Amino acid sequence: MIRGRVTGRVWSSKAIETLPGGALLEVTTEGGASLVAFDPLGCAQGEAVLVTQGSVAAAYFTKIKAPVDALIIGSIDETQE
Repeated sequence: MIRGRVTGRVWSSKAIETLPGGALLEVTTEGGASLVAFDPLGCAQGEAVLVTQGSVAAAYFTKIKAPVDALIIGSIDETQE
């Protein structure tokens, strides 16, 4: 899993049919990298999130074959150190 923070939304007026309805969010990882992740949770700008990538992200969609490579799977409420 990748830990990051939502830094923006990605808008697209055209998309392929198998892309599910939902938000595409820009996430900046703790290492400073930026990626676009599909968000089924309704996360907000500035929210800390957990992201998974690759086949695990694609396997979330059981009824369709979605072209998703990064998926937000959790919203971080707090951490303990």
